Amino acid sequence: MTDHLPVVAIAELLAKQSIDLDISKIPKLMIDRAEELLIDVVGLCVASRNTDYVNAVIAGVDTGGPCTAIGHHQTFSAEAAALINGTATHGEDFDDTFEGGPVHSSTVIAPAVLAVAERFGCSGHDVMAGFVVGVESLCRMSMVVPKAIHKSGFHPTAILGAMGATLAVSRTMRLSNRQTVDALGIAGSMASGIIEYLAEGAWTKRLHAGWAAQVGIQAARLGQQGFLGPRTVFEGTHGLYNGFARQSAGNYAVLTEGFGEDWYASRITFKPYATGTMNQPYVDCALRLAQKGFKAEEVASVLCETAEGYVHRLWDPLHAKQRPANAYAAKFSAPFNIAVAFITGGAGLSAFTDQTVSDPRILELASKISYVVDPNNPYPRAYTGHVSMTLKDGRVFEERQPHIRGGAQEPLSRAEIENKFRLNCLFGGWSELKASEFLSAVPQLFSGAVNLTSLRA
Repeated sequence: MTDHLPVVAIAELLAKQSIDLDISKIPKLMIDRAEELLIDVVGLCVASRNTDYVNAVIAGVDTGGPCTAIGHHQTFSAEAAALINGTATHGEDFDDTFEGGPVHSSTVIAPAVLAVAERFGCSGHDVMAGFVVGVESLCRMSMVVPKAIHKSGFHPTAILGAMGATLAVSRTMRLSNRQTVDALGIAGSMASGIIEYLAEGAWTKRLHAGWAAQVGIQAARLGQQGFLGPRTVFEGTHGLYNGFARQSAGNYAVLTEGFGEDWYASRITFKPYATGTMNQPYVDCALRLAQKGFKAEEVASVLCETAEGYVHRLWDPLHAKQRPANAYAAKFSAPFNIAVAFITGGAGLSAFTDQTVSDPRILELASKISYVVDPNNPYPRAYTGHVSMTLKDGRVFEERQPHIRGGAQEPLSRAEIENKFRLNCLFGGWSELKASEFLSAVPQLFSGAVNLTSLRA
């Protein structure tokens, strides 16, 4: 009956490499990357702490417990804190992304490991190990069958994030190999997240990261207690990839080859703009075109080359993308992103509001923007942008962006990441002093006992 099953399952290999990771051998570039990701996460939590969607999540869970919701005075259970912080981090789509998947990582992993560290008194070293394992594994999971999970109607960050968070929490809590394998098997039944939010700009995408973080904690705790999960959760006939990517076959070797030596997470992108990943290069093109000296009213038409994988997220249906239903839906509209960047000169948090989404000048330019699929576009290996504006006098201005800024080809410096953090804190109402105190304390969070009380309101 079990002859067709592998002798060693993927979950068992992942558990072993997670447990075997020697924290003393984690290279400095990954220690630095972990610190930068944590800085980004905290800043994003602060920026969105007063939003209606974060308030709704807080109102929907019980208070009490030892764990911190960043920027809030109430305390919560570990699961609730992870849900709140993950939702807050991903809420404005300003969090990190990984080219190749695509997937967001720290937005899921950091809330999960920080919450269990507070709940169970885990050391900073264990938090670092869990954080690095989770982020690295999540990036690799997204490479097994790139594009397939999205194409099947699910959000990779939600689905794979649940697995990455479970591995991260299991490592942070020092679970055994068997406990970790069971936890991963359990998480496969908890993973969820459809992308129907694209239809009208509903809030559920925001929730996906928090839910995945919460799954990681709950699955790890059940696995710790001996609750049995399927060890073939990844590659099985009825496993995760079959369920969410519509195929069991994939490049599973990417999950383990070079683990601990070739760090995929070192190539994570820090977003320069507060919008969907795929829009980032289009914003760069629009901003450069805005420097050419012509006005939006002079534009007759705009044509953009795009990847086939972008169409159902950024472009289709075109009439709806040209007039997004609300400020959140605008983050997943290429026409709006191009128009708002060209007219306002930016695509930060203030570019996606009820005012901008109803601005007649922005909407008029967006209505002129259309697309054509480039069959040679390299997505998902790279995220590119192209905008060609034809003016009413016949002149044509064109810009291309061959890669996403903030990623491996054009990374943001530590100073730029910290500046983004400071601006997000300012937006969320934190003082410059409070922001500076956190930046000074970051290295200590991964060395001694984890104490997050200074991150409360």
